[in-house]
Amino acid sequence: MIWYVLAVVLGLALIGAVAALVVTERRPRPPRPVAASAAVVGREALDVVDAGLRRLTGECLRSGRSLPDTYAVVYSEERLGLLLAGAEEDALAPWTAEADGERWTVSPDALRRGPEGEPAVPYALTVTVGLDGADRVLVDLSRAAGPVSVAGPDEEVRGLARAVVTEVLSGPVGTLAEVTLVGSLAGEGLVAADVPRASRLHTAASLEEAFAGAASAGPVEPEPGSPDVTQIFRLIEGSSRTAVQGEAPHLFVVDASQFPRREGALAGLRRGDALLVLGDAPAGWRWRAGADGSLDTGPLGLQITRHVGRLA
Repeated sequence: MIWYVLAVVLGLALIGAVAALVVTERRPRPPRPVAASAAVVGREALDVVDAGLRRLTGECLRSGRSLPDTYAVVYSEERLGLLLAGAEEDALAPWTAEADGERWTVSPDALRRGPEGEPAVPYALTVTVGLDGADRVLVDLSRAAGPVSVAGPDEEVRGLARAVVTEVLSGPVGTLAEVTLVGSLAGEGLVAADVPRASRLHTAASLEEAFAGAASAGPVEPEPGSPDVTQIFRLIEGSSRTAVQGEAPHLFVVDASQFPRREGALAGLRRGDALLVLGDAPAGWRWRAGADGSLDTGPLGLQITRHVGRLA
């Protein structure tokens, strides 16, 4: 009888333990932060991104290795991540390969402990597109196979474009990049008066004129006080390292109503440059801004809950 009672007690205890385990497993995990911190939204985030891209460029130069095929950067306060179009499981130190080599990550602390990087000119058109919850997302516009178009409510599209142009001209990542506003955008106040313009902001009546102006530009000189050198190294995927003097990445911005549709109109768009079209137009990447501030990045598949035009 005693053994029977003991068995019943143990059985009930076991059932209770299993039930508790099930309840524990079903208990929702702490939710991921939905609001980005000031450190992620602010200028200091771009400083970390710039340090990471410079470090990556420097390590590739020192090792003789080609740059990884990076199309986007994701930053949180804990880590900086590179999203690669082609998987590479052998990540350069201090980076760590994740997701079968499709993502490389590094902590901001690891970047501070290492050697200084090189001017990240190959990534100069990597700009913020918005937030994915608590993470800041940047995209290299020069990686698009053709123009990048942004459709949607005019106020949202213009706000996004204004933020992108401002970041290229005043942010640390695009230090040596050039910007040309084409057609009607040249006189619309797309760039705020307090944004440093210097000699890197240009205007043109047409894309043809803009492409011709970029092709005939003289050697690129760094801004006064800039540590960047006049000899610009560009690492081209699939080839060895080459030194190009006077050729900096160029961002062209045009309204869809003035986007040329004739064959060969974009022949002057050089590899490493980018063309941002405001409105619906034939493009390599077709994006759509929502009235709620979200951004559909089309083929990139990036979740943007609040686009960069809404971050101010």
